[in-house]
Amino acid sequence: MINFQYSRANDIADAVRQMAASPSAKFIAGGTNLVDLMKMDVERPAKLIDVSKLRLDKVEETPNGGLRIGALVRNSDLSYHPLVKRRYPVLSSALLAGASQQLRNMASVGGNLMQRTRCAYFYDISTPCNKREPRSGCGAIAGHNRMNAILGTSDACIAVHPSDMCVALAVLEASVHVTGPRGERAIAFADFNRLPGDTPQRDTNLEPDELITSVELPPRGFETNYTYLKIRDRLSYAFALVSVAVGLELEGNTVKEARFALGGVAHKPWRNTQAEAQLRGQPPSEATFTGAADLVLRDAKGFGHNTFKINLARRTIVRALSQAARATPQSQSNKKIV
Repeated sequence: MINFQYSRANDIADAVRQMAASPSAKFIAGGTNLVDLMKMDVERPAKLIDVSKLRLDKVEETPNGGLRIGALVRNSDLSYHPLVKRRYPVLSSALLAGASQQLRNMASVGGNLMQRTRCAYFYDISTPCNKREPRSGCGAIAGHNRMNAILGTSDACIAVHPSDMCVALAVLEASVHVTGPRGERAIAFADFNRLPGDTPQRDTNLEPDELITSVELPPRGFETNYTYLKIRDRLSYAFALVSVAVGLELEGNTVKEARFALGGVAHKPWRNTQAEAQLRGQPPSEATFTGAADLVLRDAKGFGHNTFKINLARRTIVRALSQAARATPQSQSNKKIV
């Protein structure tokens, strides 16, 4: 690991000032991803600015009936928070599907938003990776790409977004609140993460000198008809091959509102609003759900080792939508798929 400077921010304004003075610095809280990347020589910040003691660890109701989640709320605390479990259970389920209990005890909401891909070529500094070193090439395209993307890829990158939490936040249409030298702003979650295009080194639309302060959830949380279904190589502590978060609102035997997002298949949590619109007004049947899955995967492209993901994603979408429609969400303690 390289040598680096370390300082602790006293408050939000101090954190922003310190970052403005050290453009090559990184914010650190739990460090569950950043420290690993530094050990692997992937990240080489000249300075770490510790924000773990800032007062950003509260979960509070908003005046409009939503929820504001501080960036330093631990993943474990959020997954078991009574308001989250009752009103936004798809978020609680997604958090419990991720990592291990020990990591969830350390990982923060802000850090989860900023975690980087687990693509093997990104982690191996002896191989080409446009995300790690722009214009060096993408080793995964012609390499061992079993875990890589099938949607939204580019000639520069086929890495996938690693977060479970973010797939649920996409369905909930959260917003990410940030602050920086130019003031505060809110970023709609749909606009927070980026597709790789020709700049895969940029994971998000957060500016390098901005600090995430909170995530805000709107009032609607899909309390009954929801699920988070994660398909992976083993039952615990593994990243998704394919995951699907679903929130439905039913009216009789008709889908009134539908949202679903995929993880493990793209550089960002993947939503297709056209497919969601196709579900509205239709019966919650296997045929209806298969049609939506086909629409989502119409432009999916495999790269050899990961081509199996296309059919796996289709089956997972149908299964997840069926779970949500029956109000039988996937249990994260009993891994048996219902």
